[in-house]
Amino acid sequence: MRTLVFILALITVSCTKEESVKSNNQVISDSTSTILQNDSTPATHPQAGVVQVDSTKSSNYKGFRTVEQGKIIKTINGDMIPLTLTDEFTEDKQQYILKIKNFTSKNISGTITTENPDMNIRFNQVRLPNGEYDGPFGREMIYKIHENGEIWLLIGKSNMASGESKGRFSVSIK
Repeated sequence: MRTLVFILALITVSCTKEESVKSNNQVISDSTSTILQNDSTPATHPQAGVVQVDSTKSSNYKGFRTVEQGKIIKTINGDMIPLTLTDEFTEDKQQYILKIKNFTSKNISGTITTENPDMNIRFNQVRLPNGEYDGPFGREMIYKIHENGEIWLLIGKSNMASGESKGRFSVSIK
């Protein structure tokens, strides 16, 4: 009797099992981007292409962006690079801090593009895993990282230049 119940349960489970057939490519879509992804490559992997995130719109990245005392702080993981982030300064003297956790690459490069070409914005500093800072830089930077860990990119107004400090901008990092 036990054998019969076991066989019936096994047949029932095998008949109701959903087919798990996938195509080679699938489209991943969220509120910020759509990426054509190969099943064997994670969406945030460099081979999947650059992920674009507009943080001024609602995002599925909970805890990804915080604003406190004139600072916009974003935290990402190092395996999300290459990445393009879009944000906006709405006040004078705002600062944008991009914290990259678990950074393992030997170099980081970044480019800032703005909607207003006269916008006064640059990479002010980079904070290294050992706590040291270096900078200033311009709208483009390439920097050698000698140890793994958390790095910060600090972006803001240049006090040595003129121009509008409010507006939309994008930061592309590789």
